Amino acid sequence: MSQPALPILIDPLALELPLDPSVFRLVDLSRTEQYLQAHIPGAVHVPPEQTQSPAPRPGLLPDSARLHALFAQLGHHPDLHYVLYDDEGGGWAGRFAWILDSIGHPHYSYIDGGIVAWQQAGLLTEQGQQTVPVSNPTIQINQDASIDLASLTTLLGKPELRIWDARSPAEFSGQKVLAAKAGHIPGAVNFEWTAGMDTQRGLRLRRDLQEQLLALGISPDQQIVTHCQTHHRSGFTYLAAKILGYPKVKAYAGSWSEWGNHPDTPVEL
Repeated sequence: MSQPALPILIDPLALELPLDPSVFRLVDLSRTEQYLQAHIPGAVHVPPEQTQSPAPRPGLLPDSARLHALFAQLGHHPDLHYVLYDDEGGGWAGRFAWILDSIGHPHYSYIDGGIVAWQQAGLLTEQGQQTVPVSNPTIQINQDASIDLASLTTLLGKPELRIWDARSPAEFSGQKVLAAKAGHIPGAVNFEWTAGMDTQRGLRLRRDLQEQLLALGISPDQQIVTHCQTHHRSGFTYLAAKILGYPKVKAYAGSWSEWGNHPDTPVEL
């Protein structure tokens, strides 16, 4: 018997297990040691590094061959609904959600707080490795969920653009330097990714996240572009914006590892 569609955000206490594997795919994007020690029953593991491109630009979308291999091992098919979580409050889960958007697959949910909230609630976990029958999916990449350096440069200074920098305040201000240049993209707003999580509620999204963003001028009517250093931390901010219903959100996957190392990009301190 198939199960009803799930909302984009699911509280751990609201998730009814087991999920029908023909309809849903429960995906754990935690560290490998965490997954092997304890994961939600039935979850298949995707090591976070499988969602990245090779150095020196790991933030970019994996190429077609790597994406095909990733989704083949997940038994991907067009009607599959992914239920995502990780062990850090949504960074890697959010990056996987962005990948799903980038292959035109909008059927996904996020378990609020991931394994941290799950275990805090005392819910059942299991150990070991889960696998599913592989498939041979057709993967078509689109750029609807992304923006590249050239396109972002042309939008700088436009009133409809709001750049959400998910890095730390020290990186944003230039005190901490992780590229050839220090600082931030002109006009960007800094709201560190972890500031959107409630540490008292197992890393669930803050209940007042919408108000916090609006106070910074990050509003649903704007074109939101989010980034960090390698589009890992901004996986959370991308996902959070989607959960809040922001209709125009894109990831700058090149992130500061690209912008801060490019010879011609402008920066602010």
